[in-house]
Amino acid sequence: MDFQLSDDQRALRSGMRDLLGAVFDRDRMRTAVERGGALDRALWRELGAAGFFALRLPEEDGGVGLGLPEAVLLFEEAGRALLPGPLVATHLAAGRVKGAAEGAAVVTAADGDRPVAHLADADAVLAGGGPLDGEALRAFVAAARPVRSMDPLTPLHLPPPELVAGGPGRVAFAPGRVAGPAASAPGRAAGPVVSGPEPVTGRAVSAPGRAPAYAGRLRYEAALLSAAEQLGSAARTTDMAVQHARERQQFGAPIGSFQAVKHLCADMLARTEPARAAVYAAAVTGDPLEIAAAKLLADEAAVRNARDCLQIHGGMGFTWEADVHLHLKRAWLRGATGLTEAEAEEELAAGLGGAPPRSGSSAAYGPGRSQAGGGA
Repeated sequence: MDFQLSDDQRALRSGMRDLLGAVFDRDRMRTAVERGGALDRALWRELGAAGFFALRLPEEDGGVGLGLPEAVLLFEEAGRALLPGPLVATHLAAGRVKGAAEGAAVVTAADGDRPVAHLADADAVLAGGGPLDGEALRAFVAAARPVRSMDPLTPLHLPPPELVAGGPGRVAFAPGRVAGPAASAPGRAAGPVVSGPEPVTGRAVSAPGRAPAYAGRLRYEAALLSAAEQLGSAARTTDMAVQHARERQQFGAPIGSFQAVKHLCADMLARTEPARAAVYAAAVTGDPLEIAAAKLLADEAAVRNARDCLQIHGGMGFTWEADVHLHLKRAWLRGATGLTEAEAEEELAAGLGGAPPRSGSSAAYGPGRSQAGGGA
C-alpha cells in the first residue's frame, strides 16, 4: 500500500497553506491575540468558502466529497498557523447544523464539565450528542462561567451542570436542575484554566457522569483532527527552531553549529515524523486504537517541541513578542481536550487482549472498534 500523498493531496495542502498565509498571517494572528481570541466572522466565512468545513460532505449536498485523510491535511495546516476557533466542532457539524458547512455558523462543543471554547461566539453547541441552539443556547451561555484561558487565542467558559438529555438526538437545558448521566461529575479537574491569578493545569480524567460532546465515530474523528492540529504545531515549532538556530550567532558562529542545539533540533524532528506517520495512518484506517496512539504521539510532539523551541530561542523565547509561547499554550490546551493522555492510554490498554474498558473509564464512553469508520 502506498502511503505517499497524491498530487491532488499535495495541492490541497499547499493551497490551504497559501490561503492561511493570505488571510491569517502573523500580523492578523497578533491582532486576534490583542482581541482576546474573539472570532473573526469574515475569516470564518473565508474558510467556509474554501471548503474547510464542507470538505467531507457529499458533492450533492454542497460539499467537496473528500475523506478523512484530506481533512487531516487541512487541520495540520491550521495547526501550523495557530488558526483560532472551534474548527473541529464546526467541521463535524457540517451537514448537521445549518450554516456550519458554509462558515456562516460557528459551532463549538461542550464535552461534559470540561471548559467550552469560544462559547460567546457560538451559534450552536454540540452537547450530549445533539446541537444546542436558540433559547436553550442562550440559557446555557447565560449560566456558563467565563474563566481565564491559558491560550490567549482561546477564550473558555465552564459549562453549567444543568445540561440534561432532552430526548433522542436533542439536548435541552434546564436551569437549576441536575439530572442523571448527563450531569457534570464533581471533583474532576477542568483542564488548563484558572479562576485565580495563576494557571492550573489538571489531568482530565473522565467520570461516569460525564456526557461526551461526540457520539460514535465522531468522538474518534474529533480526536484525530485535534491530533492533526498538534502535528502541524509540532512541525511549525521545529521549523522555527531550525531557522533561529541558523540565524542566531554566538561566539562568532550560528548556535545551530553547537552540538547541544543540534541534538534538540534532531529530537524535535524525531518526534514530529513518527507522529505524522501515526496521524496519517489513523486517517486511512479510522481504527480507534490507532487514533488513540496518534493522539498520544501528536500531543507529546506538540508540547515537547514547543518547549525545545523555546529553549533554543533562549531568553527571547519567553517574551510576549515571540510566538513560541503561543504554540506551547495551545498544545497544552489541545492535550486536555478530546482524548486526553489518560483517556488515550485507557483506550490502548483496553485494546490489549480484548479486555473491556473498566467501569468509569474514558473508554467506556466510546463505541466498539468496529464503529470507527462507519456511520455515527
